[in-house]
Amino acid sequence: MLALVPSSASAYPGPGRVTGDVVVHDPTMFRAPDGRYLLHSTHGYLEVRTSTDRVAFSRDGNAFASPPGWWSRYSAENDPWAPDLSHHGGRYLMYYSVSSFRSNVSAIGLATSTTGLPGSWKDQGIVYSSTAASDYNAIDPDLFVDDDGKWWLAFGSHWSGIKMIRLDPGTGKQYAGDTTRHSLASRSAAPRAVEGPTVVKRNGYYYLFASYDTCCSGTASTYKIKVGRATKPTGPYYDRNGVAMNNDGGTVVMASHGSVIGPGGQDIMPDADGDVLVYHYYDGRDNGAPKLGLNLLSWSGGWPTAY
Repeated sequence: MLALVPSSASAYPGPGRVTGDVVVHDPTMFRAPDGRYLLHSTHGYLEVRTSTDRVAFSRDGNAFASPPGWWSRYSAENDPWAPDLSHHGGRYLMYYSVSSFRSNVSAIGLATSTTGLPGSWKDQGIVYSSTAASDYNAIDPDLFVDDDGKWWLAFGSHWSGIKMIRLDPGTGKQYAGDTTRHSLASRSAAPRAVEGPTVVKRNGYYYLFASYDTCCSGTASTYKIKVGRATKPTGPYYDRNGVAMNNDGGTVVMASHGSVIGPGGQDIMPDADGDVLVYHYYDGRDNGAPKLGLNLLSWSGGWPTAY
């Protein structure tokens, strides 16, 4: 395993070295049982890349060969976003978003595969949705499976912030015995920009990572990754200073520095050498092209630090 070495001296580390096809947005990465790294991302019926060493990445096609029929109700472009990749019960699961920019007429879909390879994914339909009348936005899903076997789905963007619902492990969809929609993080001031949750459990705490501020604007992006922690998956989550994430809280893990602009859209992937922070950033040395960022995380003192 090649080490992730910071490439610049600043308050935040530079991304570790990656090569090949690394122009990505909203990456999710998973290490398959055979050792391959599977990287899925926004656009192109959900782009698929693979790597054998977590350094060199090649584009291998799209998860879907053609769009499921229901996508067009939420996206005229049939352009899915922000997948979340995992492996449970002998199969791959991929939650993903279908929507249009600045709209909360949105849906979270689920697809399953036995191999995780392009073209192998079978669509399982809509998991959760929102309408123009909703105070939340059903995009940016993240599956969290707790030690007690309960499944949870965090999601959300702008509006009233990050939400969480309980899922049925048998179907991968909402658990009929508990339909509560929990609020995990929100912002009080417009445009209430918090999105892209990722939940992990480490050292007895649940950690919520989320992306804050402006995405998708190239070198004008102000995205940053913040974190809080809780004693149960549904919160409440507090930052390092004790401020609730439902009350504008959040401790910064990664923000713009040097040519690394607007890091966000993050995922956390456990690997042999530790937890890997997977994210995109806009490359100030390449006209703001979105690039893959990888850094290891340390958990010294009970809080994550990228290095």
